Amino acid sequence: MGQLIITEFTTLDGVVDSPGGGPHPHAGWTFQQVEFDEAAYEIKDREQQEAAAMLMGRVSYEEFAPVWPSMEDFAEYNAMPKYVVSSTLENPAWHNTSVLRSLDEVARLKETVGGTILVHGSATLAKGLAAADLVDRYHLLIFPVLLGAGRRLFDDTTDTLRKLDLVEHEAYANGVVKAVCDVAR
Repeated sequence: MGQLIITEFTTLDGVVDSPGGGPHPHAGWTFQQVEFDEAAYEIKDREQQEAAAMLMGRVSYEEFAPVWPSMEDFAEYNAMPKYVVSSTLENPAWHNTSVLRSLDEVARLKETVGGTILVHGSATLAKGLAAADLVDRYHLLIFPVLLGAGRRLFDDTTDTLRKLDLVEHEAYANGVVKAVCDVAR
């Protein structure tokens, strides 16, 4: 059975909206507001090496698909199976990409994938996966930034109590904190 991991860049106040670019007024806050420290991104390289598949929502797919296929740094992601959860997407153009129409299909996917399924970005999907109890782990890079407004990974849209076990953590010179948490079962 596959392990489903949500991987996010988040601000200290929990905003995950537009970390590299996008519609948020402060889009790009990960690189514009915080000095780059290569050590803080070690987990991103590890994720790509360990992943068996990538899962994303339609909005993240539409942001990644035009850019990632031409990036040498993402060769493993480009080669692996990719899945988009969407009720509207037809005929994805990104190589080796399939569309899933429901969280039930994601649950079936977890049963068939023999490794890690990574969910990049995709805050709306991540909330749905958590509510359906499909998330096994969170990889969070927490940036020392407060945005106040924007999409959040954890907000008041559900009243589900989840216990998380911190299994790995590190603080970096630029103020970024890595927190790897397993969902307690």
